[in-house]
Amino acid sequence: MKFSSSFGALSASALLLATSVNAAIELDINDRESIKKAAAIAAAGMRKWYTGDRPGDVPGNLPDPYYWWECGAMFNAFVDYWYYTGDDQYNAITMQALQHQIGDYNAFMPQNQSKTLGNDDQAFWGMAAMSAAENKMEDLPTDQGPSWLALAQATFNTQAPRWNTENCGGGLKWQIFSFNNGFNYRNTISNGCFFNLASRLYKYTGNQTYADWAVKAWNWERAIGLMSEDFHFFDGTDDRQNCSSLNRIQWSYNAGVHMAGAAAMWNATQSEEWKTKLTGIIKGTDVFFKDNVMFEVACEQKGTCNVDQRSFKAYLSRWMGYSMLVAPWTRDLLLTRMQTSAQAAAKQCNAGDNGTTCGLRWTNNGVNDGSFGVGEQMAALEVMQNLLLDEVPGPVTEQAGGISKSDPSAGSEAQSEPVEFDTITTGDKAGAGFLTTVVLIMILAGAWWMVS
Repeated sequence: MKFSSSFGALSASALLLATSVNAAIELDINDRESIKKAAAIAAAGMRKWYTGDRPGDVPGNLPDPYYWWECGAMFNAFVDYWYYTGDDQYNAITMQALQHQIGDYNAFMPQNQSKTLGNDDQAFWGMAAMSAAENKMEDLPTDQGPSWLALAQATFNTQAPRWNTENCGGGLKWQIFSFNNGFNYRNTISNGCFFNLASRLYKYTGNQTYADWAVKAWNWERAIGLMSEDFHFFDGTDDRQNCSSLNRIQWSYNAGVHMAGAAAMWNATQSEEWKTKLTGIIKGTDVFFKDNVMFEVACEQKGTCNVDQRSFKAYLSRWMGYSMLVAPWTRDLLLTRMQTSAQAAAKQCNAGDNGTTCGLRWTNNGVNDGSFGVGEQMAALEVMQNLLLDEVPGPVTEQAGGISKSDPSAGSEAQSEPVEFDTITTGDKAGAGFLTTVVLIMILAGAWWMVS
């Protein structure tokens, strides 16, 4: 996952000029057919941005300025769309993309993505596979790839050995490879994704090892301070300073990824401890809502959200929906916010030549802000389609309805096959150190700019 400020392939100004004050996605939150129709419109709008299925293009890649991880997140949204609505028109491109990006160790580590491959990037693809398993999407044929569950297990099995105790007492680094900028940064989303995946694998399989890792990741984040006592989640910390200082900017997806993981842990254990933690996380998301409408507090009101950040509300919406499915008592805490946000999102999906293109801000009473792209469409789609939670039975498990085949050792061969690097010169080392320092300074400076 990287930082970018480009707008994307479509012309925002052209789309905005085409806005019609009379058009918008119509949504009746009490009518399931209305919700399905609204979700279908948002999904079609997101599909238009994807070119990976075209001749000569690469399945599982979005065009510039999008990074690889967001394409995995997008296909998770399509998995959710099929699950909630029953509309399978995007299943073929979803399966094609997931299969094409499996990469080394059957763990979503394609070699051509190594320069942008962080633990969080890999995990977003792994979580898409986990959703496919939980939602009973048919596995790939055995001669075409591993099962969805095995892909999620391989993602976990390649990440667990990266738990780094050289400093900070543990945790995952942001980047997998030392030649990538940000290698010395330990960010909350990488560790949160690991916690999320471990928790859901525990819920699905019942294997205690996953639970132990989930608890270990949670406790480490809390001890370091990436998670506050009142369940606010901060961006990350520098391991060259032994994680002694924090970048305290808050992003909605950090809260969401932990919310879903805690919900899975509560579901699997039924414990008061996890109920208390989950309740705390939900209350901590107050910072991302204004009059029950979701917004990205760090950048949205100032118009400084980059391409990555414009998708973050999609994941909070996704994981709020997941939490309500696996921990039904959370509906009293979450559903009103989901409904109000969905109405606000639909109301401003009124741009483009079809009058249904979605912008970023949902808090402008239906005024489209002219920010368009995959993230904006995905966020609107997720917040609307998750209103259909009463139409689905909820995520399955290995013992209760699951059909995806388990492979607990998937990806484990990565532990005995070290990455081979080109010879590194003193100049390379100095350059890498300088670039990493620059990246961390930019992260901290960007955080100051967005919250000041």
